Amino acid sequence: MSKTRDEDLIAAARSAAGHAYAPYSDYAVGAALRFADGAIVTGTNIENASYGLSLCAETVAVAKALAEGRRGGLVTLAVTGPTGKGGDAPITPCGRCRQVLNEIAQLGGTDPLILCVGAHEVMELRLSDLLPHGFGPAHLD
Repeated sequence: MSKTRDEDLIAAARSAAGHAYAPYSDYAVGAALRFADGAIVTGTNIENASYGLSLCAETVAVAKALAEGRRGGLVTLAVTGPTGKGGDAPITPCGRCRQVLNEIAQLGGTDPLILCVGAHEVMELRLSDLLPHGFGPAHLD
């Protein structure tokens, strides 16, 4: 994958973060998924006064992709949070998001590259590094 394409995906995630609904944490997160056909689907975190009902950016992006009929083909994800709040280190998807990402990845038999974006660095990991031995659709056959 080219650095230019990575930069475009990171820019899409940062743009998505600008639409976050995060009145309780003030921690805007953006996610951008790239599929094999080049399509990009974004998501942002959506908080709720009943905290447990809040949605992470990655989960929103996957839900949008599935609602558009995408079943697999996920090749890269960029996730970014605010700089200066909680540090400027790259952020990674939470455990729930790792499982949600694993579902759509397994539908297409991919192990997507995860771009964990910080203020000054981008950490690149495979989903299988973040969720080794993940449970997915194949386990239910």
